[in-house]
Amino acid sequence: MYIISEMFSYPFIVKAIIAGLLVSFCASLLGVSLVLKRYSMIGDGLSHVGFGALALATALNLAPLQVSIPIVIIAAFFILKMSENSKINGDAAVALISTGSLAFGVMVISLSTGINTDVCNYLFGTILGLSNSDVYLSIVLSIVVLITYALTYHKLFAITFDENFAQGSGIKVSLYKMLLAILTALTVVLGMKTMGSLLISSLLIFPALSAMRLFSDFKSVSIAALIIAVICFISGMIVSYVYATPTGASISMANVIVFLIFSLIKYIKSN
Repeated sequence: MYIISEMFSYPFIVKAIIAGLLVSFCASLLGVSLVLKRYSMIGDGLSHVGFGALALATALNLAPLQVSIPIVIIAAFFILKMSENSKINGDAAVALISTGSLAFGVMVISLSTGINTDVCNYLFGTILGLSNSDVYLSIVLSIVVLITYALTYHKLFAITFDENFAQGSGIKVSLYKMLLAILTALTVVLGMKTMGSLLISSLLIFPALSAMRLFSDFKSVSIAALIIAVICFISGMIVSYVYATPTGASISMANVIVFLIFSLIKYIKSN
């Protein structure tokens, strides 16, 4: 408790906790649907697209997030459309766009400014260096994502488990799949500043996978994933503060440890 109270005495850590918790909320909830629909790699793919957008913004001296958000959303749209093409499966569509975007980003950086501090911050995260505008933007967009998710929860639940049944029930499946992709794109862009483009997918995947080790129904998995995401985020922040380790990596490792613990518990219970 002393360490936590000491952490909250620093304004930059308070800002990091507020923004990070909001991103964790969004990522954990969306991650359940993404994992169940076998779209778990879309977060990793979109983070690479975000890196390409960041490189372009840096080369043109534009605001990174203002450039990244529309580009990543457009990329999410193309990934879904390519996934629906029987000639290109979902994983191949993600790999095609993500690797192309990453290569584009590296080329743009090498031809313009070269690898600098800003680029490294977006690659590996700089949650402790968030500005007030970053925090405000994170709060607004996270609230938009959470409210949209809450309002469309039943529709997203339906398309996650049975698209044919949802289609027969009058649900516009393509529309809500696109909505899921857009919400994921927004979360990825927000998480790039906190976790870095190389680690943001861990917030989408690990809480959902950990929750699925011990829970089976959608609601329980979603709630458990949310709780796990919060615990892992706070734990990672504390470890980073005490041992001066990279914050994004510390949060990701906390998620890995929880997943291994839950997997062990499941193994013990099944035997």
